[in-house]
Amino acid sequence: MEVLLIIILAIIAVAVIKLWLISMIFRQEIKAVFERDPAAKSAFEVILLYSGLHAIIYYRISRAFYTAGVPLLPRMISQYGRFMTGIEIHPGATIGKGLFIDHGMGVVIGETSIIGDNVTLYQGVTLGGTGKEKGKRHPTLGNNVVVGTGAKVLGNIKIGNDVLIGANAVVVKDVPDDSTVVGVPGRIVKQEGKIVHGIRLDHTNMPDPLVKALQDLWDEIDQIKGNAKKHHPDLE
Repeated sequence: MEVLLIIILAIIAVAVIKLWLISMIFRQEIKAVFERDPAAKSAFEVILLYSGLHAIIYYRISRAFYTAGVPLLPRMISQYGRFMTGIEIHPGATIGKGLFIDHGMGVVIGETSIIGDNVTLYQGVTLGGTGKEKGKRHPTLGNNVVVGTGAKVLGNIKIGNDVLIGANAVVVKDVPDDSTVVGVPGRIVKQEGKIVHGIRLDHTNMPDPLVKALQDLWDEIDQIKGNAKKHHPDLE
């Protein structure tokens, strides 16, 4: 009985130490969860239940072996992480601090992707290539970038700092700092011509330049009709 009690206490102690180590090593990622997910209630919950954080943990481990030149093992770890979380991060990717993957199912981050600090990726996001080209073939994301649900950022392109990419957008060209991108293919839209700093999480209520252009055209037609009726009241 005493041996069983010692074993149980040892398991509890190991679990506590493990949780403490994760909370220390990944404190910036845990902080990012609280800053960007209103559903987060406690660090304990985040460490145990957030698949986005788990995917980053698997990535950091696989990345360490990858940079050390260990063959096969890094990909095995990343594939296990994919199986456990539904998020695939190649160990060759370079990822900065404070990455937040919200929900995360279906997120894919390619081998030569580079991600800056404080980036947010929603479910279904792909940072991928455009073919069978060699070398740098995946995108580079700056700091404070938000990529909306289902968006695809493809090829060796550069996404600047403080960029907001709307849900389901397909981005295949460079995007300058402080821009908003929507549509297929992605079109750049400035937010009222003003620079907006910080993390912006509203990636659903986004302007669509095509819709705006059509609305402006319709308004102009209405104005022409109104002017015509003033000069010719008999027109319908």
